[in-house]
Amino acid sequence: MKAMMLASPKILLVDDNRDGLVVRKLLLEEIGFSVVTAGSGEEALRLFSPGTYGLVVTDYRMPQMNGTELIGHIRQMEPQARIILLSGFVEPLGLNEQNTGANAVITKNAREATHLVRCVKRLMNAPAPRKPMANEGQSRSRVRGNLAN
Repeated sequence: MKAMMLASPKILLVDDNRDGLVVRKLLLEEIGFSVVTAGSGEEALRLFSPGTYGLVVTDYRMPQMNGTELIGHIRQMEPQARIILLSGFVEPLGLNEQNTGANAVITKNAREATHLVRCVKRLMNAPAPRKPMANEGQSRSRVRGNLAN
């Protein structure tokens, strides 16, 4: 009996910079992932459908729709989606997981490739993330407050 081959997990990679897109695609394919690319947030939304991709990697600064706007649209379609945001402006803009909706935020710099590979492997091997509902934090605060009284 032949062993059944599993398809490699698909990643949707989004960046308006063609060179960055090509380099990251090659890197992710080298470590065993199937990569579909999009040159804009709008193109990414046309390609995205729930359950199709194991991970989305998006640039922050893009024309028409930035990375956080794209993340918001993807979260509406698939709240449990795994998403990495890349930006050269992480520190100046104060980008982090809480204010972007991404599971991870990576700075574009000389160590980006190492961080990206590590983060992709971690997220792809982790159980599906659970994002809290917007009012969930308030409910817990009220419960704690009521217990204290």
